[in-house]
Amino acid sequence: MAGSRSSLRSGLRRGLAGAALAPAVKLSRQADALAAAGDAEGAEPLYAQALAADPTLAGTHNNHGNALRALGRLEEAAAAYRAAVAHGLHEGMAHYNLGSVLRQAERQDGAASAFHQALALRPDHAEAWNNCGNLLRDLGRFGGAAVDYRRALTLRPDWADAHDNLGAVLYLLHEQGGEEEAAALARLWRRDHPANPLARHIGAAIAGEEADPRAPDDYVRQTFDLFADEFDRKLAELDYRAPALLAGLLSADEPAGNLDVLDAGCGTGLCAQALRPYARRLVGVDLSDGMLQRAGARGLYDELHAAELVGFLAAHRLSFDLVMAADVFCYFGVLDDALDAACAALRPGGRLAFTVEELDAADGRPHRVATHGRYAHAEAYIRSAVAGAGLVLRRCDHDRLRFESGEPVTGLVVLAERPAV
Repeated sequence: MAGSRSSLRSGLRRGLAGAALAPAVKLSRQADALAAAGDAEGAEPLYAQALAADPTLAGTHNNHGNALRALGRLEEAAAAYRAAVAHGLHEGMAHYNLGSVLRQAERQDGAASAFHQALALRPDHAEAWNNCGNLLRDLGRFGGAAVDYRRALTLRPDWADAHDNLGAVLYLLHEQGGEEEAAALARLWRRDHPANPLARHIGAAIAGEEADPRAPDDYVRQTFDLFADEFDRKLAELDYRAPALLAGLLSADEPAGNLDVLDAGCGTGLCAQALRPYARRLVGVDLSDGMLQRAGARGLYDELHAAELVGFLAAHRLSFDLVMAADVFCYFGVLDDALDAACAALRPGGRLAFTVEELDAADGRPHRVATHGRYAHAEAYIRSAVAGAGLVLRRCDHDRLRFESGEPVTGLVVLAERPAV
């Protein structure tokens, strides 16, 4: 009988404990549902109530940290992730989350320690390697950052963000005096990822190896899809002037609104406002869907097309009175095909206005790809290529297109015309 009473008391205690735990678990699950729906503000107080009822719920501490981080309460989020670890959540993700929020709070030492702990528990965590690279990049340790990005790519070979990070940090390493180290790492990047457009194009430029005659379409598409959200703001910071300079070439004409106009490589539509007064029909074409979405939001285009430029021009013979290409031909080294297609797309008397970055004549080459992935062209080559396409050069001005790393980038601002007969 005594044994039976003891078992009964033990079972009763377990039942009471389960009953006490149930409200905390229920609140936690309600909070999880709100968080999954994107309602961090609604989820956070429910997590706090659940943890007040049962502070031992390690997973709930971690999820509470996620909600607090989404609300910008970084110190509280870090405390929540530490509580998750303290209550037994020793998987890599909790340490990774702690490292991420500490990096966001600019507490690099604590972030590094947390990321290393995350990787000790889960060495196949590509995101943790990538964030270790981000942390080293923040500290100016570009070679070490490149090594960590390469580790992330070993685990996730097709991860576009990590490729973009690696290309960016190799560029910084090269520009800040680490040319040999950057070149060696770029050659490894190209060897390990021969099909990746960033590795093929940026890697070739940094490694000093022969580049393609033009940037690969996949490279251009990937670069601008990744850049689309920040494009206008970044260019404003660089005092980007190409659209205004090209508009200046047209200012001698009174806009009559009777032209068929193509904004070639339209991007987010920075040229649209200047072109609209001249156009009865304004068409934009770009490789990047992300850019085209933002161009469409301006409400100034009659048509927008996702297409490769040379093919689009070739398919629209004698269709346009004006083609404008602001900083588009800087993704072409050899311009023959692009200029031939532009001439074919123009009606007799139609005009082509474009900008390119200028290559110093002392370089001796007609064009050269730089470590940032854009080509620069010599003025003599531009004049020859324009004439070779059957166009008449009307103007070739030298002007500043933007600043880069605090230095002015000089370009050629070109107006050419298809002969009327």
